[in-house]
Amino acid sequence: MKTLIKTYIALTLSLLLFSCKKFLDVQPKTAVSDELTISDKTSAQTALNGTYNALGSSDYYGVAFPMIGYASGDNAEYIGTLVYNKQFTMHSVRSDNQTISSAWIAIYNTINRANHLIAKVPNIKDPLLTDAERNRLLGEALFIRALAYFDVARVWGGAPLVLTPTLSVSDKKGVKRSDVNALYEQVLADLTAAEPLLPLTTDRFHATRKTVWALLSRYHLYRKNWQEAASYADKLIADTDYELVYPYSAFFAGGAVGTKESVFEIKYSTVFLNPNRDDWQPATSGGGRRIIPTDAFIQLANNTDKGGGRAALLGKTSTGLWYGNLYYRSPATDPSYIFRIAEIYLIRAEARAQLQQLSGALEDLNRVRKRADLEDSQASGQQAVLLAIEEENRLEFGLEPHRWFDLVRTGRATAVLNFTDTQKLLLPIPVNEIIIDDALEQNPGY
Repeated sequence: MKTLIKTYIALTLSLLLFSCKKFLDVQPKTAVSDELTISDKTSAQTALNGTYNALGSSDYYGVAFPMIGYASGDNAEYIGTLVYNKQFTMHSVRSDNQTISSAWIAIYNTINRANHLIAKVPNIKDPLLTDAERNRLLGEALFIRALAYFDVARVWGGAPLVLTPTLSVSDKKGVKRSDVNALYEQVLADLTAAEPLLPLTTDRFHATRKTVWALLSRYHLYRKNWQEAASYADKLIADTDYELVYPYSAFFAGGAVGTKESVFEIKYSTVFLNPNRDDWQPATSGGGRRIIPTDAFIQLANNTDKGGGRAALLGKTSTGLWYGNLYYRSPATDPSYIFRIAEIYLIRAEARAQLQQLSGALEDLNRVRKRADLEDSQASGQQAVLLAIEEENRLEFGLEPHRWFDLVRTGRATAVLNFTDTQKLLLPIPVNEIIIDDALEQNPGY
């Protein structure tokens, strides 16, 4: 835990010296008063920019966190030289896994940045800061914290619940784990608080009320609150600012950014790169090809009756090597896709199927299939429809970090991925945190 806290301090002290585009380019100072760092409209906006940058950093939604979702499922496998990344594919993750440690630190750094905003923004005295702007800053910080704790809950289950800024090394030492239900309750509380504070506008790169609805829809799906999941999905599907763009590849091909497909994505630039593409692209495109699509996924994606337009996710070298082509840009400015409207359709389809509203479920499923140039599903009966939705999720988000989390939440991971130890459905708390802070308990089986 002390390692985590030290990381908090180093990053938080320099928090507002970072610009939106170059938050790693400035040498940190050894001490900066919190009262000075977030004190007016400009510094609060800079702090929020830094929080978004933390969300998109290499160790969070850039590389480390997606690695967990990619390599743990059956759509992709890690074939690089880093043994600790191969552990995800083998479902034998150790507590000293460096990717797990990096993701833990990065997520809690993001939470800490959000905590500073949540604590300070309500008390800023600046005539230039309108009530609407104050609410927006606070609402966006609450949304980011909710997303971060949602990710903590689905990777580790219970974890420390930290809701105040970290100001010194001793601040959070001895904080025990909250159970997974407490984390999910906090996610819901943050989203409930954020919703009325945020504008009812469309912004594909910053949180608005609509972005909150997207996470609420996913949250209720994970919590098996089917009617609520469907109701929040209704709001977004009815909104003409969002649509399934055609063809399937239109949301990412040709350098596309922020299409109508996107509900929320992280935008990168030449000074804020997303190194994710380096793991996917072959050497001929300047990559390392360390993550590759599995043979099973290649066959599904290239099957005209199953993959349809999703074959665009794949590339093939002149020597016959398949590779993933969702992340391809040079320089590496590929977005990280957090919510696409396709997910919202499939959330509503699954929720409707669970509610025995099978015709409505098939209607949503078939909209996603039609966009991928596929015929309507012929699934009949609740279980068959649910399995058809599961397969559609697998293909629709084939190279996005969904598959592992979908299989875990539905209780299908061990059967589909062919392992038996259910304790491996949660990943280990980093061992360094356990060693340094004896109040932090490890997950069973590690």
